[in-house]
Amino acid sequence: MGQRTDGPDERHQRPDGVSDATVAALGKLSEALECVERARGHLYSMHQLIGHADLMLDDAVEGFRAAGHPHLADRIATELRGRNVIAGRWTFQIVEDFDDGYHAVFRDLDQQARDELVGGRRHLYEAEMKERRRSRGRPGHEARPGGGD
Repeated sequence: MGQRTDGPDERHQRPDGVSDATVAALGKLSEALECVERARGHLYSMHQLIGHADLMLDDAVEGFRAAGHPHLADRIATELRGRNVIAGRWTFQIVEDFDDGYHAVFRDLDQQARDELVGGRRHLYEAEMKERRRSRGRPGHEARPGGGD
């Protein structure tokens, strides 16, 4: 029997017996994980920006000393440069705690739900939405890369 070419590939097809409610719930979990992934990117941006700002303080300290303002240079050098951004933590520690804690648990539960309910398949909700929204037979609306309608 030939493989179906007018719809999503097998890894994006709902397994037999899986309900609409299950696909919708998996879709919401996936959407929530995508939001967490975006937040993780912002957390890494903060990590890099704070690190860069801290290194820039070296130039500010040097500039205040050269301009005859040693009291400001000393305060910046001792109170701000190298300071924890949260009690006891630099941003790399915050990133590590996030990755090893909340993010890891979220990803594990998403994977577990997909493994248990749909054989590990991803983006079933979106694949079915694509099928409903695409215009069959139109260029740019193919079901899959290099595939038929």
